Amino acid sequence: MRIRSALFAAASLAATPLAAQDYRARPPEAEVVYFVLPDRFENADPNNDTGGLKGDRMKTGYDPTAKGFYHGGDLKGLTRRLDYIQGLGATAIWVGPIFKNKPVQGGPGEESAGYHGYWVTDFTQVDPHLGSNAEFKALVDAAHARGLKIYMDIIVNHTADVIAYRECPTSACPYRSRADYPYQRKGGVAGAAINPGFAGDAVQTAGNFAKLTDMSFAYTPYLPKGEEAVKVPAWLNDPRYYHNRGNTTFANESSTMGDFVGLDDLMTEQPRVVSGMIEIFGGWIDRYQVDGFRIDTARHVNPEFWQAFVPAMLARAKANGIPNFHIFGEVSDHDVRPAKLAQHTIVDRFPAVLDFSFRQAVVETVAGTRGTDAFEQLFDGDAIYAKGFDTAKILPTFTGNHDDGRFATFVRRAFPQATDDEILKRVMLSNAMLLTLRGVPTIYSGDEQGFISDGNDQDAREDMFASKVASYNDNRLLGTTNTTAIANFATGHPIYRQIAALAKVRLGQKALTGGRQLIRARGEKPGLLAISRFDPVTGREVLLVFNTATAPVEANVQVETGSTGFKALVGTCALTASAPGSVKVALAPLAYAVCAADSSK
Repeated sequence: MRIRSALFAAASLAATPLAAQDYRARPPEAEVVYFVLPDRFENADPNNDTGGLKGDRMKTGYDPTAKGFYHGGDLKGLTRRLDYIQGLGATAIWVGPIFKNKPVQGGPGEESAGYHGYWVTDFTQVDPHLGSNAEFKALVDAAHARGLKIYMDIIVNHTADVIAYRECPTSACPYRSRADYPYQRKGGVAGAAINPGFAGDAVQTAGNFAKLTDMSFAYTPYLPKGEEAVKVPAWLNDPRYYHNRGNTTFANESSTMGDFVGLDDLMTEQPRVVSGMIEIFGGWIDRYQVDGFRIDTARHVNPEFWQAFVPAMLARAKANGIPNFHIFGEVSDHDVRPAKLAQHTIVDRFPAVLDFSFRQAVVETVAGTRGTDAFEQLFDGDAIYAKGFDTAKILPTFTGNHDDGRFATFVRRAFPQATDDEILKRVMLSNAMLLTLRGVPTIYSGDEQGFISDGNDQDAREDMFASKVASYNDNRLLGTTNTTAIANFATGHPIYRQIAALAKVRLGQKALTGGRQLIRARGEKPGLLAISRFDPVTGREVLLVFNTATAPVEANVQVETGSTGFKALVGTCALTASAPGSVKVALAPLAYAVCAADSSK
């Protein structure tokens, strides 16, 4: 029986595509990530559009004509389109949050739905609008069978807006600080004594927090009628596990203690919250064998939480046979300042963070007029990450997303007189940078179909399936005459084909996935950016050249003396070096090339 089982296992393995056999062995830098919000991707099951709820959109959250409500996309639809995603060259899928959300929240006239997944009430179940736990498992299993990884988008900073404060009738309650509203006084420094012996939130022990029983130090929190037990697990319904200090200003202490636009901010200093979140998300690893976590609002949580949570998740993954579990936090920023990001890999001990500095450098140079020396500022910062370049190379890089907006939108806004052809060239130039420079390239769904949004947030969350949102359908897309009024899964779209080709080149060159970088040419004005990358095993040089100017460029670029000849992997390259250590580069406006050294020439 054992011999027969072994033979059957060997035969099954031989019939499995190579990529599917070894996907867990791939390090994070060997991935190309595709990011998708399930509600906006594909609707394969109209029966779950209302999430099993009855009534109008204020009850169900479903209104496919409104950009702030559920549209009907689901996990079955995502599973159905795995061919499309894999054809793009993606090797991993970052799936937007799938947890059960509060269907609708917001004050009168400001209501919207939890279609995006960031207003969680039940951390153990898939939102019924998106499907079921079984359908999520089917997605993961189908992806793994193809060698695709699945990264979950998770939230620990907050839950949905459920807790109310008696002192203010809406969720727009201003932040009340620890200095003005200390834990041991009711309603401010002059209030009655409460919580005797509580030593403050810096003493993060169970014994200390057992003394924090009265939560009326800043506001008087309560659970509205009918919502007393809406959160799962049940411990999340206890106001003792939340900060209850009002809305964050996104600065100073409120950054980690304030409610994120009314969302209930978890007291992540509390040991019960730490152990509870480890239990919740460790369970998702155990049950579904997912391959990584993108962590929302990471900078709004105290470092001590991450110092406990991240190692626990990595250990849980390792125990499940997942050695390259990728964890990356969202540290939103809008400047080229790597130090802002790097501190979270050192203090919080995140393995990686989303590289907002990369995005900003590309926006300022390709969707702007800054010189290519922006990349020197960017990549000089690689040294200050926790493990230097070894950390920098696993940072997910991107040019646009569901919060800040699409890259093409920034281009059109920066160059309102530009032709569509110029905008398309700029978008393609940004894709070339994304897929060849260090980091883990992350593509936001719809970018490959030429989507151009009206703005950020809800405006940048268009449907891939046929949309009924008028403000989406009047957008002029790039590279096609289509609009979002029809389904957009065209594998012949020029941007789709470009990304697929670049992904193939990237994944075929170890220099481009994990090789070190060396800047060869940059300037204070738009023009040439030249960077060499090196195969970590053989040392073979791959020269990357980009022209951010609207005029052609010609220049001699320094290379290794052993790089005597070159093979064009993308674009046009000189066949031989001009002299030992120098090669001539010629690029058309907004063009790029990838040139691999060939010492046989």
